[in-house]
Amino acid sequence: MTHPAALARWLERGDVQWYESGQVALRGDALELYQRLDRVFLGWAARDHGAGDELVPAFLPAAALGKIDYLRSFPHLVTLPLTLSHDPDEIRRYLAAGPQLPDGEIRLPPAAPIRDVLTPAACYHFYCRHAGQTIAAPTYLTTRATCYRREARYEPLTRLWSFSLREVVCLGPSEAVQAFLEGFAAKLEAFARQIELPVRFATATDPFFDPKQNPRWIAQVVAPVKREVLFDAGDGDRAPCAIASLNFHRTYFGEAFGMRHGDQPVSSGCVGFGIERWMHAILATFGEDPRAWPV
Repeated sequence: MTHPAALARWLERGDVQWYESGQVALRGDALELYQRLDRVFLGWAARDHGAGDELVPAFLPAAALGKIDYLRSFPHLVTLPLTLSHDPDEIRRYLAAGPQLPDGEIRLPPAAPIRDVLTPAACYHFYCRHAGQTIAAPTYLTTRATCYRREARYEPLTRLWSFSLREVVCLGPSEAVQAFLEGFAAKLEAFARQIELPVRFATATDPFFDPKQNPRWIAQVVAPVKREVLFDAGDGDRAPCAIASLNFHRTYFGEAFGMRHGDQPVSSGCVGFGIERWMHAILATFGEDPRAWPV
């Protein structure tokens, strides 16, 4: 049974407030569902892998993302924290010209050098933090972060500019990382079956800019390393959306950030949960009554 009008009722009563810029504010039952879901994902990370929750900042250094060529691979998704120049004369000229246009658009100012990027993926913070370290044993980490990915269009809960991503990361030898990912795949499959949530697993690739010119895309096509958990409401109104992903990075981040296990680069893998998309899946399947939610 699907509940296509459930989100409309939440929007009408304000439990979900929608911003056309691709953002949502939550309160009431919507916030309760958000918190319940994150407790489930954090519980898996903590109980099964001993991962303690961590809080990460909003920005990542552009220099760190340069190590993985992020700006060249995903320029269409990047959100930059633009700030004014520190030069008082520049600021006065900017103010004299009028900082805002009649339609509300901010006039582009003389900008200070941009050295940071708003977080595009929560797990990147861990690779930066452990750069240059030797990882003696499999290490498990988790955080929930607000992530920013600029897109051409937005939809409430399923396609957002800023969204919440809970990620669980494993750093260690290849066999430990692969066992971690397979364990999470089994966990997700069993959970979906238990609560009767209609999902399927599918091979995927990252949304590279001009992908056929990117060697990482070619490598993913030849030897797939990304799987998505797709939810399909079955109402024909929306295409299936990815509510989780399982990513095996091999030694890509280990080499880029100088992390080692013994005399080898560390392997890494992550499992990501888009919390707002999980909200959409629960809402579409079980409706907006908290008593009907299986979480």
